Amino acid sequence: MNESGGSRGALDGVLVIDFTQMLSGPFAAMMLADQGARVIKIEPPGGDQTRKFGPFRAGQLTMADGGYGGYFASTNRNKEGLCVDLKSPEGREVIRRLVAKADIVIENFRAGVMERLGLGYEALAEINPRLVYGAIRGFGDARTGKSPYGEWPAYDVVAQAMGGIMGITSTEPGGQPTKIGPGVGDIVPAMQCAFGLVSALYRAQATGRGQFVDVAMVDGVLALCERIVFQHGIDGTVPGPEGNSHPLLIPYGLFPAKDGWVAIGCPHDDFWKLLARQMGRNDLAEDARYQTTPQRLARRAEVEGAVSAWTSALTKAEIAAALGGKVPFGPVLRVDEIFADGHTAARGMLATVELPGVPDHPLVIADTAIKMTETPGGVRVRAPLVGEHTARVLADVGYTSTEITALTGSGGACRAK
Repeated sequence: MNESGGSRGALDGVLVIDFTQMLSGPFAAMMLADQGARVIKIEPPGGDQTRKFGPFRAGQLTMADGGYGGYFASTNRNKEGLCVDLKSPEGREVIRRLVAKADIVIENFRAGVMERLGLGYEALAEINPRLVYGAIRGFGDARTGKSPYGEWPAYDVVAQAMGGIMGITSTEPGGQPTKIGPGVGDIVPAMQCAFGLVSALYRAQATGRGQFVDVAMVDGVLALCERIVFQHGIDGTVPGPEGNSHPLLIPYGLFPAKDGWVAIGCPHDDFWKLLARQMGRNDLAEDARYQTTPQRLARRAEVEGAVSAWTSALTKAEIAAALGGKVPFGPVLRVDEIFADGHTAARGMLATVELPGVPDHPLVIADTAIKMTETPGGVRVRAPLVGEHTARVLADVGYTSTEITALTGSGGACRAK
């Protein structure tokens, strides 16, 4: 956890109102929070449904805070928790007061939800013309391009399927399309949305005018798969599942080791020659039939077979000793190996935070990959309990202690349950 006494981050002073749930929206808002923005997470009475998603330690599910599973804790760190019933007039008034002071609003509801609440972009922009409003939806928002699937619900697996990444992913060439392990259908659009929000904020600070920032999850995955677009655009190629090889570079992919797998990439011919020599195959390094990438691609089975024969006789550590620092190489690491790896520690990629309800077992989560020398961001505090900061946030926007008591008491618009 970053505990430096300097700046909280490059976005210190930026106020973000976060209406998001599940993964894509919370991840985008988390990226802003990691860089120092004050992010206020809006939750309904009872809390975000992902609080009930695991994994859990004993005692978490029955806590009065509404649950605190690892799924929620990871992507909602560095945020403040405000519980608001958006269906009540009083709750919507709380939001309007917040928006008047906010720089950014982000939500990932289905199209029309915020408009029906009277909290859509146009309504909020009347309150605060410099507001930057971000939305992540499966197929985007009609404001920037009405998709024929605009009303369809979508999650990670749908975005992966329709954005193109599954169509080129499998365990073997031509095999069954395969879902990518992490939720790239959520996380990639989230990253793009965070970039869009910061870009729009930069402009708003210069002009005084905000704007609507729209990222479709399917679009985000398609942008990630840019190679298939230019391949098809140039000559009509329809790339299919590629297994663990690369369609344009060779050798470039996964190869078996005695104790697992390793990744080797030779994007340049010089790397190939060096690899062949490290393999003890000077004949391949000098053979005129293997000198260029197109030549090697024409003999894919021979090239990959030679590399596999060499790697399969060695352990990952032995291959690392031969190739590390010479040829682009890396062992395929399990998460326990990542925890123990020197790179992970040197880069500060694991953060430890309190796990409410289980004080003897703190939670380890992934820290930010964005490192800055002057304004270091990263994990500072754990994710909030349901409505944990409600009273403080209400006071910040001008509610009196009497009004706060009314709003947070039994039946109030800002009660936790």
